[in-house]
Amino acid sequence: MGASRLLVSGIACLIDFDDAALSGPPASAVPTVRSGVDLLIEDGRIVEVGAGLPAGTAEVIDASDRVVLPGFVDTHRHLWLTALRALTTETDLGGYLESVAGRLGPRFTPDDLRASAYFGALECLDAGVTTVQDYAHAMRSPDHADAAVSALEASGIRAVFGYGFPVFSTARDLVDIRRVRERYFPADDGSLLTMALSPMGPSYSPIESVREDWKLARELALPIAVHVGAGPVAQRPIATLEREGLLTAGTVYVHANSLPDEELRLIASSGGSVAIAPAVEAQMGHGAPMIGRLRAAGIGYGLGVDVVTATAGDMFTLMRAALVTGYLGAGSRPSPADVLRAATLGGAEVLGLAGRIGSLRAGKRADLVLLRADAPNLLPLHHDPVGTVVSSAHPGNVDTVIVDGRVVKRDGALVAGSLPAAREALLAAAHRIAG
Repeated sequence: MGASRLLVSGIACLIDFDDAALSGPPASAVPTVRSGVDLLIEDGRIVEVGAGLPAGTAEVIDASDRVVLPGFVDTHRHLWLTALRALTTETDLGGYLESVAGRLGPRFTPDDLRASAYFGALECLDAGVTTVQDYAHAMRSPDHADAAVSALEASGIRAVFGYGFPVFSTARDLVDIRRVRERYFPADDGSLLTMALSPMGPSYSPIESVREDWKLARELALPIAVHVGAGPVAQRPIATLEREGLLTAGTVYVHANSLPDEELRLIASSGGSVAIAPAVEAQMGHGAPMIGRLRAAGIGYGLGVDVVTATAGDMFTLMRAALVTGYLGAGSRPSPADVLRAATLGGAEVLGLAGRIGSLRAGKRADLVLLRADAPNLLPLHHDPVGTVVSSAHPGNVDTVIVDGRVVKRDGALVAGSLPAAREALLAAAHRIAG
């Protein structure tokens, strides 16, 4: 929990989105932009947004030259791969799978995984990503699972831990999934960490395994996040799930670029959503951009970095990738507001967390990011604040980051975690794994 009272005062520009459209993605995102307001936080929760709020005993953060946004929500990232940054920037999906999943992934010890995931979480916080879905498909042993969860706990980030097994491995320790659920996530008590199951799924594993994984998820009341594409195992993975009675609301389908429209319609009718990684999908050749097709199908979507082996790990780069590639895909062109919503409230909806985070409404947990409005690359801001943030902002503009009411970055420097020690551990792991 954060400090008891915190007042973000005299905000130069507050950008937010309306929660009224939570039943589905809006035809076009309409942001709320205000200036001169304050935001009061008590015990980690936003209690009021308005002008002239009394500070009382609250710590005051002067935001008179700051842009205030909801914290960014990354709906799909493999944090354990932080140690392999930029290793596959010139590689397609096949090359990535061969080098990272096949050759280097098995070299990660639990200590390597913890160092990599922990540093990756700090990278998120430093760039204003306050929530991440950690698709941890590297659980080779119970020790690896413990290391992954402990990295998230130590970082102070809000996260959905997606328990998954390595690519190219047929071993699936379902007993350990139960152990992790019971030990670390016995109940959804509103803590920073929640759990999901991230199986290989029908696109990449036999139907017998799919049935077993989905049955376990239902038994443990875990949401599912799963990569999907047309093959190599099931050419129509969503129809396969429907046929098996496994198509359930709340499932997050990742990528989906190669799926035909009828598969997207099944996702929409089932209450599923899609996490897209536009930078990686373009770089690795997953298929055509998805935003226009998802909006046409009425599917909620969020943005994900995916892997920093191939692209930058910040939401600003990702929003620009979504905007530019979205111009080239089928369907209507996304606006800057559309992609900013996907990076905040839309991402929270995808992860089932919109009741807690994603917007700056009273009653929600206080996850927010403050950008320097007086930075040279953001001036003048007043013409189009949303367009300016999406087209021009970068991680260097992130001045302050708050998670659950606790300041984790202040005056441009991380105060969460131990960055020097984390840097040393990451470099040691990187050299050991890949030289």
